[in-house]
Amino acid sequence: MKAFARAGQPDDVLRLLDEMRQSNFELDVPCYTTAIDSLVVARRFEEAEAVFKDMVSSGLTPDVAACTVLVKMYSCYLKQFDKACLVLQWIMRLGCKPDVVAYSTLIAGLCQAGRVREAIGVLKLMLHEQCHLNVQTYTPIVRAYCSNGRIIKAKRLVDSMRNFGCSPNTVTYNVLIEGLCKVGYFSDIEKILEESTSMGWMPDVITYSIYMNGLCKNGDANKAFEQLEAMLEKGLYPNSVTLNILLDCLCHCSKVWEAELLLGRSLELEWDVNVVNYNTVMSGLCKSEKSSAVLKLLGDMMKKGIDPNIWTFTIVIHSLCRAGKLWEAKFVIERRVFVANVVTYTILMQYFCWVGNLGEVQLLFAKMQVEGIHPNAVTYNVMVDCFCRQGKYSDAIVYFVSSLDDGFSPKVAARLTYGLIRGGKLCDTLNLLEWIAGTLYHLYVEWLKA
Repeated sequence: MKAFARAGQPDDVLRLLDEMRQSNFELDVPCYTTAIDSLVVARRFEEAEAVFKDMVSSGLTPDVAACTVLVKMYSCYLKQFDKACLVLQWIMRLGCKPDVVAYSTLIAGLCQAGRVREAIGVLKLMLHEQCHLNVQTYTPIVRAYCSNGRIIKAKRLVDSMRNFGCSPNTVTYNVLIEGLCKVGYFSDIEKILEESTSMGWMPDVITYSIYMNGLCKNGDANKAFEQLEAMLEKGLYPNSVTLNILLDCLCHCSKVWEAELLLGRSLELEWDVNVVNYNTVMSGLCKSEKSSAVLKLLGDMMKKGIDPNIWTFTIVIHSLCRAGKLWEAKFVIERRVFVANVVTYTILMQYFCWVGNLGEVQLLFAKMQVEGIHPNAVTYNVMVDCFCRQGKYSDAIVYFVSSLDDGFSPKVAARLTYGLIRGGKLCDTLNLLEWIAGTLYHLYVEWLKA
């Protein structure tokens, strides 16, 4: 049952539970707890409650672990904190004391909902009842403080943890460092890292990734790469997330060539490189209008056994279009080396529109629909703009009306209005605005009736 639960297969957990019941197997509380937890994780809350009631009706007395699963459901998923508290009270009536896991679960739910004051109240209750605290108790509160920008309170809470026999671990410090990055307190982060050994914790890859990401967002690429060196000196190697932070940083600093070199060096050093890393550099090269370099990277990644995804090919299409190679881009789509999506088609249509090839735009739009790819608001924007540019305002209005099947899009309406005004079609513009106002009023009336 636990194996199926870990694999996220609650139906198989329930099947085993039912088979055990029919075989007159003596079911115990842990069996039911596993089934309830698997249903909670799958967000099948009514079924979870039903299994819990079935356990009680079978004569079994739920233990603290079983009740904690309910606390998790009510606090972390449903945000029904009154029910979560009732479960804790029920545990006490059974003659048991809620343990640190039960209380910490409630605290986590409260913090996720932004109810930090109440979470602190639960923390104080734990101290009053002499319930042993652990890092799972404190870390959600630290995260909540950081999310709300209350960094001073977060730092004080972390500092106070040792006073209660609970030393912050790497996860706690990672949360704090992320909060400090958001407010630009980089000198505080340096101090925390310098004192890490004496404070009994060790930074990990995630720690440095968070710090480097903060530095990159602050525009300090050089400092970020200093942290890479510090990380390597500690015997820590960047994962694909770390690498992508640095690659993205270089691309945003217009250092795409350096990003390409770093990607190549990463492969030589056998660091964890994936398709996302390639896409980041290829996107940077695309913006720099280096289509040949994009194609070279596509070939390199395939030689390395890294499979390109839809975003990879979308970058390739965009790169070819930026280089004016529209027919080559169309050829890539028609060869079906990947499954094109609405973004891919819309990009190609946009560029054909800009060169005035209305016929090709119409063909691509029709082909997209034949393949079952539904146009989005951006696609309709392209169609409306393209027909307005060619002076075919009636056709532009037809595409606008077609877009209404997916609901009213202010952007498409604005694009059509601009096209009509630019073309001197003031009467058509006024009629369109009057029609839109009437349609919106009708929809509002229908919504009130519903």
